[in-house]
Amino acid sequence: MTDDEVKRILYVQTSGVESPGRSATVFFLAASAAAMDVEVGIYFTQTGPTLLQRGTPETLRIKPGGATLSHFMDQARDLGVRFYVCQPSLDLNDLKMEDLIDGVEMIGGAAFNDMALESDRVICF
Repeated sequence: MTDDEVKRILYVQTSGVESPGRSATVFFLAASAAAMDVEVGIYFTQTGPTLLQRGTPETLRIKPGGATLSHFMDQARDLGVRFYVCQPSLDLNDLKMEDLIDGVEMIGGAAFNDMALESDRVICF
């Protein structure tokens, strides 16, 4: 399979608010792929769901004086990137769906595995 045949990418975000420097890359790459007419999803697992908590994207800065995480998230969503959250990881981080920003879809392990099998590439952060 050549790179121009890739039509679906699934990114997996495993780090959260504890690693601000690692939080923006997945959104930047996902937005870039979506701009290339690739169907893109980001699956938030382990501590990744903490990035989706209401109020967090607007206050989390990737570097001092830099753009907020919401800047990168909005770019990705405006280009059609879909956000998925791991249900067990919500429990791990003491979060509920109502604690998260709008537009996040909750999926379980079987749904994630199906998405991974249907994707042309799965990239983990």
